[in-house]
Amino acid sequence: MSGGGGGGEGMSGVGGMSEGGSMSEGGSMSEGGSEGGGMGRAGGEAGGLSGVRALSGRPVGELTLEAVRRGEIGLEDLRIHPETLEWQAAVAEQHANPQLAENLRRAAELTLLGDEEVLAVYAALRPGRATPVELNALAESLAERGLPRCAALVAEAAEVYARRGLSA
Repeated sequence: MSGGGGGGEGMSGVGGMSEGGSMSEGGSMSEGGSEGGGMGRAGGEAGGLSGVRALSGRPVGELTLEAVRRGEIGLEDLRIHPETLEWQAAVAEQHANPQLAENLRRAAELTLLGDEEVLAVYAALRPGRATPVELNALAESLAERGLPRCAALVAEAAEVYARRGLSA
């Protein structure tokens, strides 16, 4: 995705880390740091990474190979922040892709859950794995915890699976 539109803000693809100490914008780990479309707000600090943070809150500019080598980078530093997904959703909408925007917004909600719970939601959504009652209970639980888009998707799945004979 390339950034653009609305007030000079935009997103583009995730880059890799460069040896020099910051995210390269080319999309892979590189010793020299390649250039290309970086993830961030256009018009921000050098490289367009202003404001982009990991789930831990650490600025992307601090995610360096040196920090990895020193053991300063944890798993939460490598997970995407929901705000970044929202920025990507806004770009998807600006480029006439509302389905992708909605998927990215659901993904932003899922960052509130731990890995095991995300996998449990995924498993429950596989046809034949859960009853409509179980799916509706899951939808209610997600809604209560502030994941309304995910809750709506699970509730819709419960209805469609029941109607098409895909429930457990």
